[in-house]
Amino acid sequence: MVQSEAGNVLISRGEEPLNLEMPFAALDTFVTPNERFYVRNHFPVPQLDATTWRLKIEGSVAAPVELSLSELQQLPQHTITTTMECAGNGRSFLQPKVKGVAWDLGAVGNGKWTGVLLRDVLEHAGAKADAIEVVLEGADRGEIKEAPKPPGVIHYARSLPIAKAREDVLLAWALNGEPLTPNHGFPLRAVVPGWFGMAAVKWLRRIIVTHKPFNGYYQSIDYTYWEQRDGLPTLVPLGEMRVKAQIARPTLGETISSGSSYRVHGAAWAGEADLASVELSTDGGRTWQPATLLGDAVKNAWRFWEFAWQTPQQPGECTLIARATDGAGGTQPPQRVAEYGTYMINHLLPISVRIA
Repeated sequence: MVQSEAGNVLISRGEEPLNLEMPFAALDTFVTPNERFYVRNHFPVPQLDATTWRLKIEGSVAAPVELSLSELQQLPQHTITTTMECAGNGRSFLQPKVKGVAWDLGAVGNGKWTGVLLRDVLEHAGAKADAIEVVLEGADRGEIKEAPKPPGVIHYARSLPIAKAREDVLLAWALNGEPLTPNHGFPLRAVVPGWFGMAAVKWLRRIIVTHKPFNGYYQSIDYTYWEQRDGLPTLVPLGEMRVKAQIARPTLGETISSGSSYRVHGAAWAGEADLASVELSTDGGRTWQPATLLGDAVKNAWRFWEFAWQTPQQPGECTLIARATDGAGGTQPPQRVAEYGTYMINHLLPISVRIA
């Protein structure tokens, strides 16, 4: 355990670069407090000065533009609530163990982000009609350690299809009403509703509008998975989050009193789709019962759920599993999808507990 910038306890998943996750068992508020919001870094945190920082917009635009933070804030401002999940959230549960940050369940959070829409910035710069992608480049930089890798130092960069860039992507300078901290991308970061967190580039320094596909390291080598296209295995970049339900309590291995009423609860989300339902099994997946969805549905945000479990009268072990379904009928796969590699971990996750 380590302290976050605000002094609250987070779980360390690496110090160079710094990676921190929220203890998911502590889930108790719809909006994740800033001090509990997970931190994912690929390189050292850049030290930036908001007074001298500029955002460059270039490429397939009417003319290159540089905007200060104050100039960006003159554009129409928006606040959105959306869930952001690291693409490797849950990786510690994969068997056999794999490379990558060993996240448990807490590399996810739900925040209220304030900023300007990327589409307004693109319009301000005069993005041309031939654009097919928008590349977002951060100020963080470093060398990739493992092959295959590009030579020398690179910046973290990802691209978005132009349709998504012109839809709901936010360039944010505040989280939950407070200016971004250095760990969360000060002074400006992208927020991509419904997509995994690798698309939410931090410490934005440059936006490149392009009429050619971007094949950077974090777009074509890392943050990719296999997909069958025309009967051929094709490596494609990660994008939208997958439908998923996570159990906050009980935790793995928790001891629960026999013959008691226990509140099983957690959160579920479905990427850009609407969440339709959550079910719970207390017998390892043999039978399922509906859980109760709490609060009102918020587009692109998680939904809390709960289930009143009457625990068995006899001591022993029970295996709990949560399962989410989206509005299109898509649900979590029962087993790990091999094509997903070390990402998009949304298969059914058994939580074994002890009844005493």
